[in-house]
Amino acid sequence: MVDVEKFRSLLQEERRRKLALLPALGRDISSVNAARQDSNVDDEHDPEGATIAFELSQASALLEQSRQGLAQVEAALERINAGTYGICAVCGEPIAEGRLEARPWTPYCIRHSAGPSGSAGRPSGPRA
Repeated sequence: MVDVEKFRSLLQEERRRKLALLPALGRDISSVNAARQDSNVDDEHDPEGATIAFELSQASALLEQSRQGLAQVEAALERINAGTYGICAVCGEPIAEGRLEARPWTPYCIRHSAGPSGSAGRPSGPRA
């Protein structure tokens, strides 16, 4: 049996980190957009334009990744409240504590780490 309170604490700390990161990423995107609008940059032909476009793309990707991560953490906290934390959403078997320590927000055991549509026994990189 996993120590649910230990994982609740870990998840709450991760949630706080992500909530603090989201506004910072939003400010980064706003500042890159402002720099882009204040200049007469032609992204296609200006070497600096490509850098600004790249920075905007990077910041946008990080923001989306952080939002998705926050959703996963919140879903894990909901599973704790529902009493289903640490149980694989696919097979209903307990998730190994070592896996939960590595990824406390995971709803899947290692065998189903690719998720409900993934192939059993073939862990995927980002979700493992």
